[in-house]
Amino acid sequence: MTRYAVHNDRHELICCWDAGYGETARTVAVLPATAHLLQRLVLAEALSRLSRQLWRCYTHPASALSSTAPNTEGWRRQQTRDSFSLVPKAIREPNLPNDDGTLIVSYDLVEEAAHLVGRALCDIEDADLTRAVIADVEVELAAVEQAECGDITGRAQQAVTMTREDVSPAQVAAADRLLAEHTLGSDELFLHFDPTAAAVAAAHWLAAAAAAVEDLADIPAIAAVRAADKIEALPHTTPTAVLEMIDDGWTPANAVLSLVQEAMVIADGELPLGSAAAYAIIEADADSGIPGRPPAPSAIRLTPLDPRRPARDLLEDLLAGIRGCRLLYNKYHESDSTAGADHVSADISIAFRKAVRAQAHAHQDRLA
Repeated sequence: MTRYAVHNDRHELICCWDAGYGETARTVAVLPATAHLLQRLVLAEALSRLSRQLWRCYTHPASALSSTAPNTEGWRRQQTRDSFSLVPKAIREPNLPNDDGTLIVSYDLVEEAAHLVGRALCDIEDADLTRAVIADVEVELAAVEQAECGDITGRAQQAVTMTREDVSPAQVAAADRLLAEHTLGSDELFLHFDPTAAAVAAAHWLAAAAAAVEDLADIPAIAAVRAADKIEALPHTTPTAVLEMIDDGWTPANAVLSLVQEAMVIADGELPLGSAAAYAIIEADADSGIPGRPPAPSAIRLTPLDPRRPARDLLEDLLAGIRGCRLLYNKYHESDSTAGADHVSADISIAFRKAVRAQAHAHQDRLA
């Protein structure tokens, strides 16, 4: 999301957003001298809240749910997304308190956030500031719409730090092409791609890398990352879970979205009833009250992902898993011992990429 702040020394309203590595900032408007500090801060907070609600429509799209029938969660999400067109008008003509102090408040979070911005601007009463704020909000609206279409450039680049419940097929295909060229991953995945979509492509290539190791070393694909952890410390839990899911017939997209969506629910303070964590809590609670049973654990891991950044965390772990497969391939590859070390390393790298690409191509239908 875009965060707004007040630069009091320069009397400016500024905004900034995360661009993947570091943040980008710009000046929104010059603040009138007549606006006191509290009014300025209220405006900045209202704009940050509006941005948060706008980007939540991106991270929690109606398309991620099975139904948009009336009064379902999918329907509510679509209603909120449709209210984007109401935002500029709500800022220009916000709901204001009546003479008796009553105020109409919208049930729609996006629309009400826009009214909050409008009321903050009414308190300051500066036409130039209002025009500048509306222009900036329109840029923000366009950035969300651009990210929804899979274009993560310009102001929409902040989407690279967000976790989305759904994926853009175009983004998955682009990330797949990038991994075909850079099998171990590259910075571009973190700078120009929605991390959930990139993680789907990375899961496909991890499965291909694990299969290449299995062919070479007779190590089961699902155990490849755990085996590599014995060579070099790796975050093996999540990649192994993804490999097991794919081995059970899950597509990379279903595996990634299942883990990501579960972590997003947990981040919102809820616990999915069908999750492994829920079963662990139920079992621990039952065990703790029965004499002779082992005591309940002092802590239960609710998700293997970081719930504050689940998609990006998953992408990092999957790429680490591919690098782990490369370590195993290096260990078990039969090469000419008389060749120089540089030649051996180069030969193994070429052989690994060739084997992984062959596996990925053979199972390309997984990404369909």
